[in-house]
Amino acid sequence: MNLSTVPIEVGDPINARILAVSEDRIQGFQRDPLGEIARQSGVELPVVIERIQAMLRGGTIRRVRQTLLATNLAQGALVAWQVPQHRLDAAFDYLFQHDPFSGHVVTRSTDAATPGSNYKLWTTLKVPQGYSLRKHCEFLAQHTGAEKFILLPAKKLFALGVGHVRRRGMEPGSRADVPAEVTDVTTVRLNELEWRVLTALKREFEPEEILPDIWEARAKQAGVPQETFCEIAGDFNRRKIVGRFSTFLEHVKPLAGGERVTRFNALFHWAVPLGREIDAGREVGRHNIMTHAYWREGGPEFRNVNIMGVAHGTDKQLVLAHKAAIDEHLKNCGIAVGYTNVFWGGRSEIKPSEISPVVYRDWCRGVGLDPEAMRD
Repeated sequence: MNLSTVPIEVGDPINARILAVSEDRIQGFQRDPLGEIARQSGVELPVVIERIQAMLRGGTIRRVRQTLLATNLAQGALVAWQVPQHRLDAAFDYLFQHDPFSGHVVTRSTDAATPGSNYKLWTTLKVPQGYSLRKHCEFLAQHTGAEKFILLPAKKLFALGVGHVRRRGMEPGSRADVPAEVTDVTTVRLNELEWRVLTALKREFEPEEILPDIWEARAKQAGVPQETFCEIAGDFNRRKIVGRFSTFLEHVKPLAGGERVTRFNALFHWAVPLGREIDAGREVGRHNIMTHAYWREGGPEFRNVNIMGVAHGTDKQLVLAHKAAIDEHLKNCGIAVGYTNVFWGGRSEIKPSEISPVVYRDWCRGVGLDPEAMRD
């Protein structure tokens, strides 16, 4: 088929079947991820390759990559920034364009003035092991005009998987039969060979790299035989370093053809009793609408919320209906919610956070910082 005639719309039936799998169903490292997408979607492998290549070239898919559980490789946190309104756009641009360690950059607002609503800029941040998140944020604050920032590191993870296509039409209250599993935030150290493999593994794929033997070129980049590459990457599974092989769609902005995969991005906050954080997180995380769910301590500025999660949708009232169903479920489970809130996403850009210690040291020198002075 001529590439110009290959459908790239999310709504195309074959593309929808592929994306329902490829967004977040290929867990861990797979030796043949494209073959697994073909198997689970029921679409033949040559068609899977053709469609993913076309959607990537056409902008429907914004990136294809092997994700990492970077919380286990680098220190990380959600960061809430208080920035004067007149500097908000410039601060957003700086963090997205000039800080390779900031991943998601999102402006957020609430429907009314509530605790924490003055924190209108939110980012994810990771710095390599041994370096200071706080020092990094202090440097960023100087360059963005941020008046304050709050670090919100994850203590536990309950849900992680952004599958917009498969969530379309999902009914409020839809949830798994059992509570979500708990993922601990631990630190894993890598040797030089493992970093080489990891660096090659996580690099985004260009359209021409979407091939049946997708790891062959990456093994060459890492300078190891392909079997060695796959063995090391497979061991990353055991060590809970890798997340999933994924095709990422645009969260909010219209696609090349004008389609919107989603329109509303909601960050939910709940304050639950001390000692019930894991119970509550597992119950929130079992709800299929949740793309992320974490135990994070918000502190007094956010009225001591401790469970946070993200959901997306094309209709605001439907997103709120999903949250109401979760609230009711928590009540039925005997988990009292002392306070809750919703922070709505506005402007949004997303990129993978860099986690390499070598890149961090080079970046420090490039902006006039002594890397040793940025250590914990």
